Amino acid sequence: MNKSILKMISLSAASLATILTMQSVAFAAEEHIVSIRRDVVPQVRSWLADSSVISAINNQNMRHASLDQTDIERLDNQWRSETSSSNRELVNAVLSNSLSSYLGDVKNGAGGLYSEIFIMDDKGLNVGQSDVTSDYWQGDEDKWIKTYLAGPDAVFIDEVKFDESTQTFQSQLSLSVIDPMTGMTIGAVTVGVNVDMLQ
Repeated sequence: MNKSILKMISLSAASLATILTMQSVAFAAEEHIVSIRRDVVPQVRSWLADSSVISAINNQNMRHASLDQTDIERLDNQWRSETSSSNRELVNAVLSNSLSSYLGDVKNGAGGLYSEIFIMDDKGLNVGQSDVTSDYWQGDEDKWIKTYLAGPDAVFIDEVKFDESTQTFQSQLSLSVIDPMTGMTIGAVTVGVNVDMLQ
């Protein structure tokens, strides 16, 4: 058999392997979505219903009621600059609040299933978080747009990505946060899920 035919066979086999790998990754991703909806969403909804979570979001919504887009962008820029600075007034204020402490406990109690948790208010600004996020305003991102703006039952599961820092495959689960007293959507939550731990 001549070299050109062997090369074509080799390329065809490589192409077939690539296609099969892509199909299996896509199928696995679909499995992760099913697992997250079935197993993780109910867990998240249970600890989101804690009165301290609802109270923290409602309080920030009241404090931020008069903020306009210029104010939001100023706060976001302040946060971004503080993440790489020793002067971290805004970052530390959020990380040291009681909601952040609660979310840290939830994350630590999940046995590695959650990589991060952060809760946003009705403008997309962080209310509390288990870890520092790169920005303070999430209101221009799908995690807030496809949940808070979509209504009380909204669930958004982002694509699976490899996280270099933890060397694990992660997907972000986001959902609306509801005030059980009013039935109104008051904010949103995003949870980083370690998909390697899903069954």
